Amino acid sequence: MQEVKASMAGNVWKIVVAVGEQVEEGQDIVILESMKMEIPIAAEASGVVKELKVAEGDFVNDEDVLAVIE
Repeated sequence: MQEVKASMAGNVWKIVVAVGEQVEEGQDIVILESMKMEIPIAAEASGVVKELKVAEGDFVNDEDVLAVIE
């Protein structure tokens, strides 16, 4: 099981995958917005999205878990 974590604090601008979706290593999972910049957060491993722990518009801190890939 792989946790996808935020690399910086910011708002969840867009979630680009759904629970149950197959993702590949390097594929964008969530796009954060911080300081007027869009920061894509990618999967570090291939697998299936088991859980999304955030919703669009949520504020997250550095290292918060955004999704779980199995």
